Amino acid sequence: MQNVKGTTDYYGKEQAIRSRIRSLMQEVFERYDYDSMETAVLNELPLLTAKYSGGGEIVQEMYRLNDRGERQLGLRYDLTVPFAKVIAMQPGLPLPMRRYEFGKVFRDGPVKRGRMREFMQCDVDVVGIRGPEAEAELMQLAADVFGKLGIDVTLRWNNRRFLSEWLQAAGVSAELAADAMLTIDKLAKAGINAVHSELLAKGVDPGAAQSVIADLSGTDAAETADATDAAVDGGASVSAFERLCGKYGIGMCPGAQEVRSLQALLAAIGLEEQCLFDPSLTRGLSFYTGTVYEAFDASGSYASSLGGGGRYDAIIGQLAGIPDTEYATVGLSFGLEPIMELLRDRMDLPAAAPVTVIPVGSATAEALRTAAALRSSGIRTRLAPAGRKLRKALASASADGTPFVILVGEDEAASGTVRLKEMASMNESVLDIEETIYKIERSLRLPFRYYL
Repeated sequence: MQNVKGTTDYYGKEQAIRSRIRSLMQEVFERYDYDSMETAVLNELPLLTAKYSGGGEIVQEMYRLNDRGERQLGLRYDLTVPFAKVIAMQPGLPLPMRRYEFGKVFRDGPVKRGRMREFMQCDVDVVGIRGPEAEAELMQLAADVFGKLGIDVTLRWNNRRFLSEWLQAAGVSAELAADAMLTIDKLAKAGINAVHSELLAKGVDPGAAQSVIADLSGTDAAETADATDAAVDGGASVSAFERLCGKYGIGMCPGAQEVRSLQALLAAIGLEEQCLFDPSLTRGLSFYTGTVYEAFDASGSYASSLGGGGRYDAIIGQLAGIPDTEYATVGLSFGLEPIMELLRDRMDLPAAAPVTVIPVGSATAEALRTAAALRSSGIRTRLAPAGRKLRKALASASADGTPFVILVGEDEAASGTVRLKEMASMNESVLDIEETIYKIERSLRLPFRYYL
């Protein structure tokens, strides 16, 4: 037997780390007043393939199936479209509405480090806030989450409305602008020369393609023939935005105004150094209508995105059958798999529960009651198998790094006490259960990792 390619099973320390990451994220989400939600994994195919949903490239990676009623269905490839469906089906929900969701999604794409075909996404979305404070708050939330996880990140951001204004000013036709955005989004992975070639292959006017490449590389058009991938470094800054506005006279256009408004908010909350404007960032999904952003490991040790999102005001109205009505919506998705790649060897988790209760002789029932009392006090407790030789049970607890062992035999059961052994010093003391719990709590100081 073997797993389907691109899927895996999680257990032991790795699953403990995944659960720990989820708990830390949930703590931040709820501190920002986001409520938990679960959406359907299985969806109708027309929903997932609609032009205002994921876009052509992601639809190619979608898992499709027919049920016994010959209905065409698909597994969700993200959490955004199913969430938009929920809002479209419940038009009376009070707004603004904030939600978070942890859920598996499925994409039949290439498998590589940090990218699986079945993987967990962690999304936060807010519906009903039209101003840039929604984007600023989610970028602030992202900085808090990664700070809590101990990952130093850079948040790169752009605005698709401004991107369209720039591309059309550079000579890209309105009909080709969306396809050109998808090509530009490949800049970091494919390189500037590959982007230039693909723009031409998609039918972009050669002069317009040359101008776009010049703008991305920070060079004059005459120099773009010799531009290298390294030249793109000059694009990821606020100065790139001002340079484009000045070159094409688009500084007063709606998208440019949105960029300036968000810039001002990010500066006011102290995130301008962590959040960098990047004109090449477009995000691959076609439903984004305004600001888009992605989080990257600031050290450069991990190249792929750790999460991203943006504004998508059009999807819900389209799904509800009222395409002229916009629902102001902004979202952010964290990739648990790439985050795990960075944290797998960093997180300090115990090898075992802090307490092991060992029944001695026929005192199994009393050992179970003792373990229950410890667990009721919030202490993670392991119960050793009954009938095992005491020497082997102690050796196993020592090998696991268990700080405390509680021995419960017939004498202890008769006297209403337990024998507490501190494994580091091998000191023993006979105490009642209340004294035992108090001593363990004081010793452990009950850090989060020891709780259930």
